[in-house]
Order: sequence, then structure tokens, then C-alpha cells
Amino acid sequence: MEKSRRVQRLAFSLLFGLCLPCCLTQTTPTSGAATTAPAPSPSPRPQTERLKVRLAGYPRKHNEGRVELFHKGEWGTICDDDFSIANANVLCRQLGFVSATGWTHSAKYGNGQGKIWLDNVLCNGGEKSIEACRSRGWGNSDCTHDEDAGVVCKDERIPGFMDSNVIDNHMDVNKVEEVRLRSVVGTAKKKLPITEGVVEVKYKGGWAQICDLGWTIKNTRVVCGMLGFPLERKVNKNFYKHLKKQAAEKVSRPKVNVSAGGRQTSKAKANSKSKQSSPGKRLYLERQKNYFHVHSVQCTGTEVHLAACPLEFNKPNGTFSCEGGMAAVVSCMPGPLFMPSGGSKKKPKTSNNVRLKGGAKLGEGRVEVLKDNEWGTVCDDRWNLPSASVVCRELGFGSAKEAITGARMGQGMGPIYMNEVKCLGQEKSIWNCPFKNITSEDCKHAEDAAVRCNVPHMGHENAIRIVGGRSNYEGRVEVQVGSKWGTVCSAGWTTREAMVVCRQLGLGYSMHAITETWYWDSSNVTDMVLSGVKCTGDEMSLSQCQHHKTVSCQKAAAKFAAGVICSETASDLVLNAPMVQQTVYIEDRPLHLLYCSAEEDCLSKSAAKANWPYGHRRLLRFSSQIHNIGRADFKPKAGRHSWVWHACHGHYHSMNIFTHYDLLNSNGTKVAEGHKASFCLEDTDCQEGVSKRYECANFGDQGITVGCWDLYRHDIDCQWIDITDVKPGNYILQIVINPDHEVAESDFSNNAMKCNCKYDGHRIWLHNCHTGDAFSEEAERRFEKYPGQLNNQIS
Repeated sequence: MEKSRRVQRLAFSLLFGLCLPCCLTQTTPTSGAATTAPAPSPSPRPQTERLKVRLAGYPRKHNEGRVELFHKGEWGTICDDDFSIANANVLCRQLGFVSATGWTHSAKYGNGQGKIWLDNVLCNGGEKSIEACRSRGWGNSDCTHDEDAGVVCKDERIPGFMDSNVIDNHMDVNKVEEVRLRSVVGTAKKKLPITEGVVEVKYKGGWAQICDLGWTIKNTRVVCGMLGFPLERKVNKNFYKHLKKQAAEKVSRPKVNVSAGGRQTSKAKANSKSKQSSPGKRLYLERQKNYFHVHSVQCTGTEVHLAACPLEFNKPNGTFSCEGGMAAVVSCMPGPLFMPSGGSKKKPKTSNNVRLKGGAKLGEGRVEVLKDNEWGTVCDDRWNLPSASVVCRELGFGSAKEAITGARMGQGMGPIYMNEVKCLGQEKSIWNCPFKNITSEDCKHAEDAAVRCNVPHMGHENAIRIVGGRSNYEGRVEVQVGSKWGTVCSAGWTTREAMVVCRQLGLGYSMHAITETWYWDSSNVTDMVLSGVKCTGDEMSLSQCQHHKTVSCQKAAAKFAAGVICSETASDLVLNAPMVQQTVYIEDRPLHLLYCSAEEDCLSKSAAKANWPYGHRRLLRFSSQIHNIGRADFKPKAGRHSWVWHACHGHYHSMNIFTHYDLLNSNGTKVAEGHKASFCLEDTDCQEGVSKRYECANFGDQGITVGCWDLYRHDIDCQWIDITDVKPGNYILQIVINPDHEVAESDFSNNAMKCNCKYDGHRIWLHNCHTGDAFSEEAERRFEKYPGQLNNQIS
């Protein structure tokens, strides 16, 4: 019906244009008036005025959205009639992107407000501005906001494009862009995060308050979510009212001590200064400043931003007063990660069956949910900000800044548990939201949903910096200890410590931990102030890691200062656990076939005492299929010039230790072990639509492409554990990829796989094989049932 209506309208427009050419003029009708469609014509503007364009609407990414134009002091939209990819290309370039990849119709990003500025826009694609394209003229449209057009731009900026498309606040006074909490209690000002204070909104280059008349706990919830806090608390308004009243009385009746000469004494001046800086007086004086820009806020509590709530702003000629009220004050509850040490005894709990993976920064990542002891992902169909916010809050963050689609935080593995999640926004967990169970036909991992959450400002980035590198993502690490800045000793400096540095700086992941920085600029090198740093890799700040109380570094010269190279993306290797379970078997292999394996140290120590070449070794063999589900290729740290040639096997080793294979007893003690050097890291196969990049043949590049996997077959040398000396019993098979963290990954927790293992001296059973933290301690102790594959052949 809609298509038919548009065809009829276009036909009428063409007929009208052919019959009445003398009437074709550009007009700007009054609002709401019915108009006849003129033929498209350019939409000129004064030469001195540059058209402003922005993307708006929800849900969306930064490079897509509803198109809005700023004309005659008012924002408006474009109708989707006659819209094309050529129009989208012009608009995307105007926004600073290189081109468009698509456009949308029927208000995909929500209905706009105000004017519909342009209709029947026809661009050739080469215009420098949308106003140079032909159209019906400014404000001349017969559309509704249900037909608002949108664009999807290629996520690549035009080199040198300077316009950030951020409009000055005076351009659109009734738009809340930024919100902050300002503490009025002096002791709280020194502690981060600030969890209680006066709500302020950015206004005309400064900050303005909100009148608290009619303020509700639902408004507080929205503000707390924006600032990175999952929960809100009631404010003790009587405390603030008392402060205000007390301050008002002191201001109206000041007591001044006068000396014999009639002058105010220095003591009186000091007392006066002290009183003026008290919390109550500051709160009172702020009220007297009359900076109440917002007078009424009516949130439902599910909004992700204050701007999404109905707001009443101060009139242009208003007094900025708040008669009978005061500045709105809110109090928020931080998540466990951000609770101050020695803080509240009642700490909020976070979910243990929802997690984020693959994100470069704290509070972002692919959404994964736990079901039946196995982690799976969420499909992005109908994925939106309310659902993303539920995930963020249950993990101890604030509301969602972005609901991310299309596996932009990497593709997961295993099952996809949820599709078309429809949270309202107030649910405690995503598991409480309506959703559809899916089949393999509904979604693929290329549609894995992700989130980017609001997190509190902790100020960690202010206590660390990098200088001397070739870019903003690398350099020598300098930290602030007390009031002094200095370098860090590189002794024991590993990927774990470098990961913390990059996270603290907001630069993503560590690609390399640098222990010698002599090749970087050292003209401004400072003294060494920190040594003995040892991190787990999960800390938010280097100050949270273990370190020496006093500096002790054998190599204290500037060239041995610790450094980092950071990146927004990283690889993420995961072992296919079911394949291990399906391919495991025992082989008694003759010693005369194991000379090369012995040379590469792939047998247990007792093999050295064997009667070579007679006899055999009992080997636990299996295949390893290793997937890269990250956002960057996995490549050996060492370049090919430093790879080691092994003549016996006739291949190069790009990494000395790529995988550890261990057999553990119930106490976690190793009873047998093996290891695998990366003699050939390559793309054995890839997902649909992904091309292979790495092939070992002819001394080719080694690595694993994102979306591909490397397969070490069970019949390859060293793809085993030598269990010749192992007695029958219950064990745990453990496989760890990249065990020394030689190559940086976005997530090391999923590099390990464990299986329950029962060995009777002739046969072996594997059960409950899982990667990473999905393997529970309870499962480790469960040996009574073995529904897994029975492996009883000894070859």
C-alpha cells in the first residue's frame, strides 16, 4: 500500500511538472499547510552559512543513524521518498566518512521531531553538500516522520577531516549532552568515583543545575546509569536541607570580630573564609546563582540517557530560579569493581551466569550467558539499548552506551542461546527478559550481540603515561608515585603487566611487553620509581599489582625501562573441546619411530633410560583444533628471521612452546606432561566468507586468521602425552594454548581446556570436556558416570 501511494505521488509530481513548468518555483510553506509537489530543485543557502548535519536515533552505531539537518535555527529530518545510495554518499562525506554502505527508510532509527526539511532529494553522488542536490525545497514536504531517512556510512574517516559534527550547546539549548555529579562534601571530593552530589548538565560552556521539585528515584536511576552505576540510593534530603538552612542563616547574620581599630581581625577573616567553604554554604550560594537550566524531569527509570526523559527547560527570558526547591542531589551505588576499599559492608552482587568477552575496554564485550554449565552467545535480532542496559547493570556497570550488533566484539563459539531478546529495562537479569529459543537456521555467530556500558570515572588514566614511542599506542611506561613521575623496572615485565598498562590508559590490549626501550626517544627520561611489578592481568591499574616497597632494579638504566605497544584489537584462541573428546586414543609406539620426538623433548624423562631402539612408549593421542575468535590475527611474536629450524622433522618452529599438555591427579599435581612447539601455524580451514591468509609451505607466513582454525591431527609427532609411567586411576586432562602468554590475546581465561579422565591401564574414557571457566570444580570430582566416548583401542 505504501509503495503504491509513493508511485502515485511520484507520477502526479511528474505530470504536474510537465504540464505546468511555469509554476515550478522553490517555496517554503507554513507549517502544517498542504502543498503541491514541485519538481526537485537545488536548495540554496547563504554562502556564509555552512549546513550542519548529524546522525541521531536509537539503536545505532556511531557511523549510522537518522539524518538530521540544522536549518533556520532548527533541527529537522529528510523524507525517504526518492532516497538513494547517491544521497547517502553525499551525506556520509559531509559527516566525515569516506562513503556510504547503505541507507534506510521508514524511520528505522526512530521518528524524528520538528520539521521535515527536505523531500524527493536527488543527488548525482558527487555533490559536496546535500543542499547542492535537487529537492522540493526547504520545508516543502508531504511526508510524516514515519518516513524519516537514515544512512549507514563506511566506518572509515576522511583523512584530515576536522569537523567533529558536535554542535555547540547554544545551537540547541534544549539538548542534554553531558551530565556530571559534583560533590558538595569536601572529603568526598578527593575520592573516586563520586557517588553522591549535585546533578549538573553542560550548558553554554559551563554547568547548570536541575531544580529538584518533583524529582523522583526514577530520575536518580537514569542519572546513576549514565554515570556508570548499576543502582541508585535514596538521598538524605533532610541533611541537605539542614545544610542549606544553616548556611542561609549564617549568610544573613554574619558575625564579624572587630579589633580596637575597627578592622576585622585575621582570625575573623579566617573563620569567615572557612565558613564560606562549608558544604552548606556552597549549596546555598549555588542556589543563589540561579543556574537552574532544567525545571522538570519525568523519567520512567528505563531510559539510558537523561535526554530521553521528558524535560522542561528554563524559558529564554526566565529567572533561572527554583522557588521552594533546591539543586537536585542524587546518590548512587557503585558496582563491586568500583567499591572503595573499606567501604559499605553491603556490596551489590553481580551475575555469575552472564559475562562480557572480547572487549578492548572495561565494560564492553560480546554478551555470553551460561546454561547447563556451558557458555553461549546472544543473537543480535531486535537487540537494543534497554536489553543491553539490563546486561550492563547486572554485571555491575551503568546503563548501556551502545547496543552492538554484527559480532563487532568477535564471534563466539558453541551454542547461541537467545534470540529477539525484549527487555523493558527494569529487569534484574537478561534471563528475566522475554526471548526466543533458536535453531541453527535462525542465527549464526556472525550475529553475536555485544554491549558497551557506562563505567564510572576512576581517574586511573591520570596516574600513568607513555612517551618516546612512534605513536600514541606505544612508548616507555611512566607512573606517578606520590608527587613524582618516573619509569618502571623491566625485570619480570610480561604481557600481564603490559595488559594492565594498556587497559589503564584506555588503549585496549597489549600487543608487546617491551623490556628494552633504548631505541625510543630518551631525551625526557625520568628516574625509576617502581620495580618488582607483578600483575594477574585483570587489574584496572598498575597500582593494584604487587610491587616492591622500595625500588630495587639491577638494570636501572633508562634503556631497560619497561615499555608497551597497545592495540584496540587482539586475537583470541579457543580449543575445540568436543574434538579432543572424540579423537582421543592410546597408542603403543615403537621407540625406533620416536628419535625425532625425543630430540624435541616430547617424551617423559624415563624415555632416556629405555633400551633404544627396542621397546615402546605408551602415548595418549588426540587432535587439537584451535580457533581464533578474536578481532585480530594470531601471529608469532618472533619474525621469520628468528624461527628455529629442526632438521630431524624438517620444519621451522615459530614459537618454542605453543601448547602444554598435562595429566593431573585429583590434587592438581602433574603425573605426565607434553608440549607442542608451533612448527606450522596456519589456516587449515575457515568460516564461510573468510579467506585463508597463512600457509606454511615454502617458508610462508605463520599465523591463524580471525574466523579460521589450525588443526593439529592426532597422528602428528608430539601431539600426545607420554603416559608410559602413569598408573591406572582417575585424572584430569588439561590442555593450555599459548601458556606463557607469549602472544597477546583479548582473553586468556579460555586458553585452557580440562576433561575428566579415567584410565584403567588399557583403556581411557574422557568426559565433561570444557574450556576456560566453564569447567567447574564439582565436575572435576565427578567420575561415577562416563556417557562420553569409550576409547578402548591400544594400537
